[in-house]
Amino acid sequence: MTFESLGLHTSILRAIADTGYTTPTAVQEQAVPAAIAGRDLLVSSQTGSGKTAAFMLPALHKFAAAAEVMDVNASAKTPNQERQAARARGDRPRFQAAKPKMLVLTPTRELALQVTTATDKYSAYSRRVKAVSILGGMPYPKQMQLLSRNPEILVATPGRLIDHMESGKIDFSELEILVLDEADRMLDMGFIDDIEKIVAATPETRQTMLFSATLDGVVGSMARRITKDPMVIQIAGSATKHENIQQKVHFVDDLSHKNRLLDHLLRDESLDQAVVFTATKRDADTIADRLNIAGFAAAALHGDMHQGARNRTLDSLRRGQVRVLVATDVAARGIDVPGITHVFNYDLPKFPEDYVHRIGRTGRAGRKGLAVSLVNHAESMNVKRIERFTKQLIPVDVIEGFEPKKTAMAARAPARKASGWKPGDKRTTGNSFGNSSKPAQRSFSKPNAAPRSEGGGFGGGAAKSRFGDANGNRRSFGDR
Repeated sequence: MTFESLGLHTSILRAIADTGYTTPTAVQEQAVPAAIAGRDLLVSSQTGSGKTAAFMLPALHKFAAAAEVMDVNASAKTPNQERQAARARGDRPRFQAAKPKMLVLTPTRELALQVTTATDKYSAYSRRVKAVSILGGMPYPKQMQLLSRNPEILVATPGRLIDHMESGKIDFSELEILVLDEADRMLDMGFIDDIEKIVAATPETRQTMLFSATLDGVVGSMARRITKDPMVIQIAGSATKHENIQQKVHFVDDLSHKNRLLDHLLRDESLDQAVVFTATKRDADTIADRLNIAGFAAAALHGDMHQGARNRTLDSLRRGQVRVLVATDVAARGIDVPGITHVFNYDLPKFPEDYVHRIGRTGRAGRKGLAVSLVNHAESMNVKRIERFTKQLIPVDVIEGFEPKKTAMAARAPARKASGWKPGDKRTTGNSFGNSSKPAQRSFSKPNAAPRSEGGGFGGGAAKSRFGDANGNRRSFGDR
């Protein structure tokens, strides 16, 4: 199937061609025609499946068709033309509430900015279509300036949107399309009351599209309340296997062992860019600082950073100036950087579904990726929960010179017993499980590979010691 066969407007097809996409994804094949027909949608699809285009392309198609009607009726004045006429008459200008045609709700600022950026690309040849982001961390004067343009498409996080609604800066009386992106995540973050309030302020005649990793439980209940005779599309749940992402577990004895292993893995020659996920904001800052000292071009990303700093960090990542992003789960959704080849779980996530979204930062759009979890032996049950959720075993890997004191088989035996595995069973994954006679294998570099020399590390320059001092004495960044 091609994008032309979806029945999209010629201006949108031209913009899609500029992006280099030639064929729609599975979710786009089903969602775009149904959305163009005006159906409400409930969509469950994995991260990286192209869902942003699945809801934005049909909306832009609708606006492009409406613009042609306005061209025929040239006597009709747009809101901006009316404001210009008022200024010409000498009327005192006053702020008028923005009346968007489309609202997209997202759980994080990063996802909101990603949706807005994608919309700008798809609407490059569409007239009278403006998309703006309204989110926390952005100065109010800047947001007022954006709203004064009366944008057709508004992309927002729930909390900041409520602020502008209550102050009368936004009017949803003319809203035609409502999209809830990553609805399950918004509920996990406690936005249920805000979402209910926002939905209540929109016309009942609106078209509603909800995208979520799951359509069960609270999400399913809310979806049924806010939609009318929806078409349900289940391309792939969040537990779907990431067949293009190789997953591994490395067991570690302590923090020093974990830090030395991370240093080694980050020096893999196949690594282009990486995201290292931590549990806390403080750890994100600390590890990013120590990685920079060790010679890596690293930066932190977390919720305590103001929006300007977060934007600059993401821009540096996209330009390749940042090679290692150390982030909390604020970055698990909404980051789409093709150069991310590796994801490292320095700390395991609290919820198995967050593991899926974390590793989904690599292997985007069918590319290959590698996801590695650094796990303390006491966390083996958390690995088991992830495996149950994804319905997929994660192989254990051991690197020569970085072997844990406690064997991987001993650490995993309780979890495997519950899954039907017993000691002595052979596995097909090297030396990960069982009684394979193969020696421990390196997973990221060649055997006996030497550290990178000039130009081989993050940031280039002279040969770097592995978190070592000026004399080359070996030191982990956790030994400070």
